[in-house]
Amino acid sequence: MPILTAHFFCASTYGAIMSKTHHYSTEVNWTGAGRNGTKNYRAYERHYDVIIDGKPTIKGSSDPAFRGDPACHNPEDLLVAATSSCHMLWYLHYCSVNNIVVTAYKDKAEGIMSEAEDGSGRFEKITLQPIITITATSDIQKAKELHQDANKACFIANSLNCPVLHEATILIAED
Repeated sequence: MPILTAHFFCASTYGAIMSKTHHYSTEVNWTGAGRNGTKNYRAYERHYDVIIDGKPTIKGSSDPAFRGDPACHNPEDLLVAATSSCHMLWYLHYCSVNNIVVTAYKDKAEGIMSEAEDGSGRFEKITLQPIITITATSDIQKAKELHQDANKACFIANSLNCPVLHEATILIAED
């Protein structure tokens, strides 16, 4: 089975002329106030709900390193997931219009965040590690190259101030 791995950084479209505007609206409702709210740093819960009209509520909390609930989604996980899923959707689009037949796509994305002494932080990088299976009649080189196109188009990657790396593995489906 041929395997290709590609590494490259996000190419930003910052400053590009935009012709359409899309609006997204969410509500974040803190549910961890209890009786005393934030009276004591260690006492209040970090639980919250992300509410988007017409969609299931997402139960969230801070990362366990910041006194959060490990059973809930945290903002850092959701940022990495948003980056991964945006890239995947663009990649599938470009494969479809370039006659690359993808039969499976699974990404194990990872984000690295650094925390400063004052408690602030930032993502240093996000690495996408998709394993993509394509049909034997698909152009494996083109499948590899389309990650660059997907990266350039990804709304989320273009909005980040950290590099988005790709370590894609392309497999050929067995007949």
